[in-house]
Amino acid sequence: MDKPSRLTIPQYAMALAHVASLRSEDPFRKVGAVALDYDNRVIGTAYNGLAPGFNADAAFWEDRDRRRKYMIHAEVNLCSLFTRGNVKLIACTTKPCTSCMQMLCAYGVKEIYYRDDYEASEADAISDLYQVKLVAMTDYPLIVSGIEPTI
Repeated sequence: MDKPSRLTIPQYAMALAHVASLRSEDPFRKVGAVALDYDNRVIGTAYNGLAPGFNADAAFWEDRDRRRKYMIHAEVNLCSLFTRGNVKLIACTTKPCTSCMQMLCAYGVKEIYYRDDYEASEADAISDLYQVKLVAMTDYPLIVSGIEPTI
């Protein structure tokens, strides 16, 4: 009898990151992230958005370039949930930008998985220099959003 199929830890983490991204209020790019400890337990999930408690009016969302500087990246929100050296891996729905990759390295993260590429990022060069495993995931569970639950 074959053993039932089971998600790998990176696949599990990416599924959680995707679910976290569904909370993002950014209409242009929804990013989710998750951190796992050395026992593969979830330390936390996070997504990109505005500072907690800030409610922007509808006009704020109309101009992406104007609002971009106010958006807090998922990785920044995630790093607020742990201390240096406590994280085994991070999964992000988008490759970390240059600043977020630098921050993840400063927090001692050595394994990062991402789903969507971000060409403007220097994450590849940073990961090479600091010997951080940076992996594009092509095999991950598909999560369907927008399904109405049946009662």
